[in-house]
This record gives sequence, C-alpha cells and structure tokens, in this order.
Amino acid sequence: MIYKVREDAAFALIPKLEEYRNKDCVVMAIPRGGVPLGYVVARHFGFPMELLLTKKIGHPNNREYAIGAVSLETELIDENSGVPDAYLQEEISRIRQSLRERRDKFMGNRLPVDIKDKIVIIIDDGIATGHTMLASIALLRSKQPKKIVVAVPVAAQETAGKIKKLADEFICPYYPEEFYGVGACYEDFSEVTDDDVMKLLEQSQQNHSS
Repeated sequence: MIYKVREDAAFALIPKLEEYRNKDCVVMAIPRGGVPLGYVVARHFGFPMELLLTKKIGHPNNREYAIGAVSLETELIDENSGVPDAYLQEEISRIRQSLRERRDKFMGNRLPVDIKDKIVIIIDDGIATGHTMLASIALLRSKQPKKIVVAVPVAAQETAGKIKKLADEFICPYYPEEFYGVGACYEDFSEVTDDDVMKLLEQSQQNHSS
C-alpha cells in the first residue's frame, strides 16, 4: 500500500475512528508531519486539534535511542540508563527551550485544551522506531486523559507491538512486510513547513469554533 499524500493517508484512518464520533475527543497531532493528517481527521469529526509538543532525550552515544522525553511541563527519564545527571539536566533544559519556541511560534498566547477525562487521539504520518511516541504516551498519562488512542497510517510491526502495550488502542491500517521508513510509503512525502503547521492550526480553530 502506497499513500499519495498525507491527506490521503488521513482518509484511511477515518473509518477506523468512527466509533469516536460525537464523543469528547481531542486530536493531538505530532508536528510537523502529523499535522496535515490531524487536521483532516479533526475537521471530519468536528474535534479540536492540538499539537503534541514532546521530544525524546537521546542517549549520548546514540541519539536515536530514547532514554526519556520532555514536554513543556514535565519530563520522563529512564532511571536505568546510566547516563550522568548533568547530561540529562542539560538536555532537558535545551529541549524544553526548543519546545517553548515552537509553542510560541505555532500557538502564540493561546492556552492548550485541557485533556483531563477526554479521549486523546494521537496522530502522526507513520511510526518507525516509535521512541518519541512511546515517551509521549507516558507523558500524556500524567494529564489523566480518559483514553489514549494512537492512530497512524503505517508502522513497523515490531514497533506497533510496543505501542499497543502502552496505548489504550492502536489503529494502523498498514504494516509493510519490509519496512524501509515512513517516507517510502508515500508517493509524495514533501516536507511540512512551519507555515503549513500554523495555517492548519488556525484553520482547525476556525472550523471548531464555527
């Protein structure tokens, strides 16, 4: 299965999310690639859309290997990582500052939606290693949502198994037998720009308030 563009992939998710129609849900789109999909899903169901601003802390010897994650309000650390505390504190500070800059750029002074007791639908354009997604789920739990649903159009099978253990529900219509990366599953995997994100966020807010 090859998707034409991200919006096309979003329509593969919509039928699998139909049970959540008219329920108290918030779409949490992972920037930047997850935002076009999140916008389509949020518009279809009339849900508000927020950005999931979290980022993994990479191991100093392998940046792709996550030893924790940081959000704007909190952090999650693997206590068995064996990484010096000084490194962790420096990374937490650096990442949080980067997240603040992204929040200010994308959202300005607007307060995010409170997700307590709501169904959170996390959307991205696909999952490879899943390190950031796994950490994001754990961080969102601290905000006491009613349920966490992860919905992506494509994922590596091994990674999907890990996410299913943490999320309340995992929705994915396509698991390639040979996974060569998320981009390989799209005809057009053009970069989503900051301007694209801001435009879709603004449009989503207008759609939800109208």
